[in-house]
Amino acid sequence: MAGPLAIFYGLRAAGVNQWLALLAGGVLPAGRAVHSIVKERRVSGVTLFVLGTMSLTIAMSFVTGSARVLLVRNAWGSAAMALWLLLSLLRPKPLLYEARMFMDREKQALWKASWEDFSGFRRALRVFTAIWGVAFAVDTAIRVLMALTLPIDLVPVLDDVLLVVTLLALIALQRFWGPRYLRKHGLAIRGGVEVHRLDEEERS
Repeated sequence: MAGPLAIFYGLRAAGVNQWLALLAGGVLPAGRAVHSIVKERRVSGVTLFVLGTMSLTIAMSFVTGSARVLLVRNAWGSAAMALWLLLSLLRPKPLLYEARMFMDREKQALWKASWEDFSGFRRALRVFTAIWGVAFAVDTAIRVLMALTLPIDLVPVLDDVLLVVTLLALIALQRFWGPRYLRKHGLAIRGGVEVHRLDEEERS
């Protein structure tokens, strides 16, 4: 987040026009994507997405000559995330189930067991995956609106602020409502991963 912002605002302070400053700011994520291909010697879906959206956005901006077209590129990532989350609801396991990949082996086993043993936990992950998907769809719409209407020099920093606000709001909602949702279904969670049924004392 800091790199592209520093490049953009540094170039703007040096008198570079908005179009070139935005274009230069986009070189950093594209460079990271190329470095990933060279280093890992394989092309991931994320890398292809970054390079593809960057190439298409640059091509469109050359045709239109508009800096605002370059600003809209930040909405593409949010749109892809929204689509990924919502489409995962059609699969046997929603995207939030895959949060287990960031856990150690023991917690992964607990997460998997909670999914297999408790229908309330499965419903909770589906509900929150849907909430995250809708939130990123709204995030996308706001980004497009900002790119098309607000002062160009203001939009790059607001894009990053919006990402932080969206993530914090989702995490806060999940932490607040998640335990209540599970409790409604007679469940509780320990250590963020281990689900168990509430006994009579806990219910009261």
